Amino acid sequence: MSVAARWGCGGRKAWYLVELNGKLLIAMPGMGDPRFEHSVIFLCAHSDEGAMGLIVNKPSKDVDFTEILQQLSIEITPRSKTLSVHFGGPVEMARGFVLHSLDYTSSIQTLKVAGYGMTATLDVLEDIAKGEGPEQSVLALGYAGWGPGQLEAEIAQNGWLTCDVSREVVFELPDAEKWTAALASLGVDPLSLSATAGRA
Repeated sequence: MSVAARWGCGGRKAWYLVELNGKLLIAMPGMGDPRFEHSVIFLCAHSDEGAMGLIVNKPSKDVDFTEILQQLSIEITPRSKTLSVHFGGPVEMARGFVLHSLDYTSSIQTLKVAGYGMTATLDVLEDIAKGEGPEQSVLALGYAGWGPGQLEAEIAQNGWLTCDVSREVVFELPDAEKWTAALASLGVDPLSLSATAGRA
């Protein structure tokens, strides 16, 4: 089952789907879950059935892109791009997702969100290995997921801030700078945030 189907991207949409789908979530200090500390999450899907997103600023320490291609028996060519592999979230950490620019669309399935694409099928990795993939992309293993109303409750408890997505934050900046840059887009100085601001 695709992520789009799993998270209800079709059918009835709640009001907050328009508000948060394709936004960035910025973890507040002191939210209580070390897995999300200083994380920036691209929200791929959000409806009254729940939410799903990918952390875009936490590189994986244990896996590299070449290793993934080898494990999947995908041929590495001279045109292969090298991608950094990210911890996308604590759910289904063996499952891969590529968040990318829309100059590329999978022939199988790409979920289009706010001018970005998210592809979770093997062909995107095959195309990247052939040098035919998207111009900009982030590879994530695992995802962040919320049940109905859970994300809204965490936001109400000041666990997260939300901001508009930008290519600079998602694709271009070093991972260590993305959290601060996302806050800066809201005019927020990280030093002004209380360590006990959020309790998600």
